[in-house]
Amino acid sequence: MTATAHEFPSNWGRWGDTDERGAVNLITDEARARGAAEARTGLTVSIARLTTPFPLTGGPMAPTTAATTAVQTAMLFTGVGAPAMAEVMVVTTHHPEVTHLDAMGHWVAGGKVYPGVDAADSSGPTGVRHGAADVYADGILTRGVLLDLAPDGRLAPGHPVTGADLDAAAERAGVEVLPGDALIVRGGWDRVVDGDQPLPGMTSDAVRWMHEHGISVYAGDIGDARPPLPGDVPGALHFLALGRLAIPLIDGADPGALAATCARLGRWTFQLVVAVPRIAGTTGLPVNPIAVF
Repeated sequence: MTATAHEFPSNWGRWGDTDERGAVNLITDEARARGAAEARTGLTVSIARLTTPFPLTGGPMAPTTAATTAVQTAMLFTGVGAPAMAEVMVVTTHHPEVTHLDAMGHWVAGGKVYPGVDAADSSGPTGVRHGAADVYADGILTRGVLLDLAPDGRLAPGHPVTGADLDAAAERAGVEVLPGDALIVRGGWDRVVDGDQPLPGMTSDAVRWMHEHGISVYAGDIGDARPPLPGDVPGALHFLALGRLAIPLIDGADPGALAATCARLGRWTFQLVVAVPRIAGTTGLPVNPIAVF
């Protein structure tokens, strides 16, 4: 399993020196049509976590009229029967409890972001100028493939996921993973709930498998191993898949309901629809990936 980053394949320059979409470029018209053909009944399943927000205001030091607009003040203090309600949300995009898309500007290696842009030219005080998440605002649509690594439960603690694991899951499902497909992986772990245990993780071998199969987007409940796997590239999924192969990551996904639906239907492929908010200048954005059967 021993691997080093410098000997690993790279997609830097593959789609030009100013590209911002990375492996999403692998989603050709043919790949989109293949995904659309999977939407036969219109049944939909979310692959996002259910995120429970926490109030930022409360207690004796909470702001009142001095820190709120007149509209907010009216909504907060007119009591029952207020004409409308609203809230202000502060989102930590890359928080593990938020399902989010990691864009190209998220990962910096050697002072540069994909595909070789100086970090200082990529982002600054006003936000991300190159590799921002909103480059996907027109939507990501392709065929999604679920590979369930532990259909009868969950992977062992600290399990190093390899290409052989992915091959075995594909064989069980009877699917062929094709270039332009989105890969969704289930291992049965929740890094928020299970964070006090050694977490399974994607190895560099698994990431190489993703490269060889032309994966365009990755989502799942298996991320980087924590603690890092001995002898492998630490943080292989982020450092190699996102950083070198430019595969956008849908981090913090929850494929549990999807796996149950796939098992019930006997179908492990579907159309994947990822609508990215049109909010400019960020390294990532919350998303709600939808599987359409």
